[in-house]
Amino acid sequence: MTADSELHGFKLFPTTLGQCAVVWNEHGIAAVRLPEQTEGRMLSRLYRQFPLLEAGAPPHAVHEAVAGIVALLKGHARDLRFCTLDLRRTPPFQRRVYAAAQDILPGKTKTYGEIAALLGEPGAARAVGQALGHNPFPIIVPCHRVLASGAQSGGFSAPGGVSTKLRMLLIEGAEIGGAPGLFDREPPPSTL
Repeated sequence: MTADSELHGFKLFPTTLGQCAVVWNEHGIAAVRLPEQTEGRMLSRLYRQFPLLEAGAPPHAVHEAVAGIVALLKGHARDLRFCTLDLRRTPPFQRRVYAAAQDILPGKTKTYGEIAALLGEPGAARAVGQALGHNPFPIIVPCHRVLASGAQSGGFSAPGGVSTKLRMLLIEGAEIGGAPGLFDREPPPSTL
């Protein structure tokens, strides 16, 4: 992870899911944090990880990233691949996983196994899941769009866990393998 001495600042911002935060340095975005219900909880979480961090006015590129995240969480399709991420301490396999995840557009999903196959490592689905579980850039690297086999939700390390992941997919109107949106399916017939 990025050392505190290299961090330039952070910004809290409200979204439809709660208070989020972005941390940046001269190399780009160093971290994104999703969501907490209050500003105080988010600050507590940030300072546990980055004790020397200070709030600041973000540079234009970070401001644009925040605007994109807010819009995406309002249900507007946004491609956030324009964001510059500080990947200097990210292992090569994780970089490849993050790049593959960034190619999944809003409303679409892939499985851990599909990502592994795209990387030329079809037996690495578990390693893909572990890499995404350590994703410091959620939403920008849309790990919520990666599912377990059989279109199961899999895990999600943000506060709220899988329910947050499913809410994000709902906001995006996610399709599972070309099927209708995850939440647009007909309910099962009533047995009453």
